[in-house]
Amino acid sequence: MNKFRTADSGLQIVTALLTWSLVFPVAAFASGGGTEIHMSLMDWAWKIINFAILVGLLYWFGFKVIRSHLQQRRELIQKSIQESQEARDMAARALAEVEERLKLKDKEVADIIAAAIEAGEREKARLIEDGAKMQLRIIEQARTNIELEVKKAKEAIQAEAFETSLRIAEEKIKSRMTLKEQERLLKESIKMIEGKN
Repeated sequence: MNKFRTADSGLQIVTALLTWSLVFPVAAFASGGGTEIHMSLMDWAWKIINFAILVGLLYWFGFKVIRSHLQQRRELIQKSIQESQEARDMAARALAEVEERLKLKDKEVADIIAAAIEAGEREKARLIEDGAKMQLRIIEQARTNIELEVKKAKEAIQAEAFETSLRIAEEKIKSRMTLKEQERLLKESIKMIEGKN
């Protein structure tokens, strides 16, 4: 920072000297009253000496300052250019890296979608298979239940038919049998029961 201050103060000195060298002759010429000027060789010599002193002072005070200021400015510009190139290269690398990651993410997303579709298809096939198995079990269970109900119905019908047949036969027998025949059958039944014991 001190180098910049030195360069700036030197630049200010050079600017002040240039301004003075331009303003002083104009003021001197204007105070002359506007008449025609006759210059001798000595006047020209003093002007050349004055100009040489001015150039010498400018060189003495300003050359090193201006040169260092321009050198610092050149270095600052080169550094800025280099930093901007490095930043551009870094940004290009970051962009390439991000694009690569995006490509990988796109591939990952596609893989995830494909895996989800495949898992969904497997699950669908499994559910269809389970549904078919369950359908067979339900049909088999229904068949078993129907057979059981049919068997129960047949047995109930047979039992009812047997009871009805027995009741009709009993009524027919009772209507045809007399009291004597009933006593005789009762005695025979008693003998048979006693014979078994």
